[in-house]
Amino acid sequence: MDWRHTRNVAVVAFSFHGNFNFFWMRFLERRFPGNSVRMVVRKLFLDQTTAAPLATSVFYTGVSFLEGKEDIFQDWREKFLNTYKTGLMFWPFMQFLNFSMVPLYMRTTFTGCCAFVWATFLCFSRQSGDGTANAALAWMFTPKQDTTTEPEAEKLGPKVDQTGPKVDQTGPKPDTEGPKPENPSPKEETNTHR
Repeated sequence: MDWRHTRNVAVVAFSFHGNFNFFWMRFLERRFPGNSVRMVVRKLFLDQTTAAPLATSVFYTGVSFLEGKEDIFQDWREKFLNTYKTGLMFWPFMQFLNFSMVPLYMRTTFTGCCAFVWATFLCFSRQSGDGTANAALAWMFTPKQDTTTEPEAEKLGPKVDQTGPKVDQTGPKPDTEGPKPENPSPKEETNTHR
């Protein structure tokens, strides 16, 4: 768990994204009231052409700024376009539900829940992805390989040769059954009668 990165993402989310979503939803509803098809399409169009690029840009540059990077626009230049395209596969569907079916007083909350899922993707994208959904899916569904380092492997025990017969490298096994009775040798019959 990278607590420093978690803190930086939380600062950006609470200081900008939460407030921005609240005022953005309020602006859209006042400017385009109701949930008719015409109004929903207008809200969706504005949301994807204005709010989405702004929110993504603030995420990449804000977290880079908090991490003290010299070039706070590096992640934005490398990943913004891919992230925006990936967002077009997620946000229009979520916001369509939001603008057409979610009651007005719950819209900011619904957006926040969707944003939590989206923020998980953004964090992955920023740390090890390229902003594409394919990178995230490949990471999620690729079997994990053993990444144990050599010193850790030694602590775990001896290695077993997987290509040939198994070799016991633990040494002789201790006798745990206790002393075994001696096998009686056959008695030699002696002729005492002469």
